[in-house]
Amino acid sequence: MTYSAQDIADFLAQNPAFFEEHADVFTAMRMPHPHSGQTISLVERQIFTLRERSREQEWRINELVRNAVASETISTRLTQWCAGLMSQTNPQHLPGAITLGLAEQFKIEHAALRLWNLPGLAADSGYAAGVSEDVRTFADSLKTPYCGNDTGFEAVSWLDAKPQSLALIALRPDEEGPSIGLLLLGSDDPARFDPDMGTMFLDTVARLSCAALKRLAEPAVG
Repeated sequence: MTYSAQDIADFLAQNPAFFEEHADVFTAMRMPHPHSGQTISLVERQIFTLRERSREQEWRINELVRNAVASETISTRLTQWCAGLMSQTNPQHLPGAITLGLAEQFKIEHAALRLWNLPGLAADSGYAAGVSEDVRTFADSLKTPYCGNDTGFEAVSWLDAKPQSLALIALRPDEEGPSIGLLLLGSDDPARFDPDMGTMFLDTVARLSCAALKRLAEPAVG
């Protein structure tokens, strides 16, 4: 009668005391080393497996630590950017605080912002410069931020130079309402705004920007 490998595995699983009763078999067993042609004992193989698992766990822990540090850095910079918005006593300075603040805090090489339908924004502000109907329609259709390497959008002309990767963020006070602006963030790094990246951070930037810009929703007094 012949036994398959599964039969033997099932037997050992059903008889956990086997190696206690036959310790000589346990110590005499030899098996191939995972990375060489030599053979090692079962004990050595178990030690090797435990070391491999330990290295894997260490790698995962290090990855978690790196992610935690990165998240803390982003949180700190976002807080500093928000503090800059809240400290603006002149609402006319808010568009600049949004755009330049993001560029400074997050080391973004290119940034631009255009706003519309904000009666309190000074007409001579560069951020109120006219935009085409196509740009407004595009912003209205942009339900989530765009990230990618396509720099052929009309709004890219607002930047001081053509970036290698781009984020386009529509600003709208109400989720289903019309847009009031379009924020552009450009990088010289093609991978900075990857098409597959998550947009939660950019969504947060949009919401906070709109909250700050509510101070420009009413015509300026005086």
